[in-house]
Amino acid sequence: MAGTRRRPQPGGRWQGWFMGHDRKLKFFTGTHRRAETLRMAQRFEDEHRQIRLGYRPVPKSPDRHKSRPFTEVVSEYLAWGKAQGGRGGRPWAARHAYYRQKALGWWKQRLGIETLADLDGVLPRVEEALRALKSEGLTRKTLQNYVEGLSAFCKWCIERGYLADDPLKGLASFDTTPKTTRRAMTPEETEKLLQCCDPKRRLLYEVALVSGLRRGELRSLRVGDLDAERGGLHLNAEWTKNRQSGFQPLPSDIAARLAEQSRGKAATDALLYMPYHPSCAFERDLKRAGIPKHAFGGKLDFHSLRVSYVSFVLQAGATVKEAQVLSRHSTPDLTVNVYGRARQDRLSTLAEVVGKMVSPHPEIAISLQKQAVGAETVRVTPLDGEELESAGDGGRCRSRTCIATTPNPLVLLH
Repeated sequence: MAGTRRRPQPGGRWQGWFMGHDRKLKFFTGTHRRAETLRMAQRFEDEHRQIRLGYRPVPKSPDRHKSRPFTEVVSEYLAWGKAQGGRGGRPWAARHAYYRQKALGWWKQRLGIETLADLDGVLPRVEEALRALKSEGLTRKTLQNYVEGLSAFCKWCIERGYLADDPLKGLASFDTTPKTTRRAMTPEETEKLLQCCDPKRRLLYEVALVSGLRRGELRSLRVGDLDAERGGLHLNAEWTKNRQSGFQPLPSDIAARLAEQSRGKAATDALLYMPYHPSCAFERDLKRAGIPKHAFGGKLDFHSLRVSYVSFVLQAGATVKEAQVLSRHSTPDLTVNVYGRARQDRLSTLAEVVGKMVSPHPEIAISLQKQAVGAETVRVTPLDGEELESAGDGGRCRSRTCIATTPNPLVLLH
């Protein structure tokens, strides 16, 4: 009774049918090969005949779905993700959907998965496949992405009763610590980059540096997202990474320039010029500006503009909460410990300040001792060689580098 239709479906796959244990005709979507689909239908019908004769128990919910073709369930999973699989019931981003589909297709081909039943006991083969990928030189983050693609699919199947247990239970995650880190650009490097880059990309870099928007978010900005009156950008939940709407404030001069160059454009036009390969264009601009890509502290790439923004916000004196909100991070730890960078010149300056607090300049220490015993007029020679005059108890040195107001003060040299 099992068989296939005479013609394939529009997508190229064949539809088969078989007689179920309840004597009802059941249809399924097979593969792109008719003979393979026919063999699947015959196997399904034989399994259901054994159930009808009592040789096998009536399948429970997961058992009933074991014979379902893997490609059919994957199609259902991808359709769910593109409709409501993201945060807050929103659809997946197009890039996320592409990589999830690519990963599942790779697993099907690598493991030879035809039905959901083929996922039983698949863990050793998954580990073997991952070891093979690692030997090919793939990064740990890429390996973890392959794992997450199959793992998320299995968990989705468990929630819907398609699988009884997680076939990947016990699979250890990979260490995704990056081998190289990104560094924040210094103000001097930022100035060089903006002076040497193409004028069309200068505004793109400036907006990235003063807003922290990611590459995909910058590409998604439209003229209608600019709010010149409030001086900022409206962020749409459809294309932000955290899938939340928001408002990103901008410096007034940047907002004014964006408004100027957007005059006469439709609200749906792109707000910024975005090269086809922004990372390659950014690397060329770094070379033109004489800025090394790899230096002390890490590398520079397009995403380093966001790292630089977060670091600038923190260096500007923002509180941790303010920096977290401006960066649109879910936790302050992500803002401070993952994106925040400390400038080496500032660390060196702080080290000098601490050193002067611990061991002040000898001449300043003597001057303070004289002032403490009541000398009427004390000459103090600071580190820069400028002679100062301090008068009496409670006097104050007329200098930016020395403050002496009380006996035994803690002198802080700036």
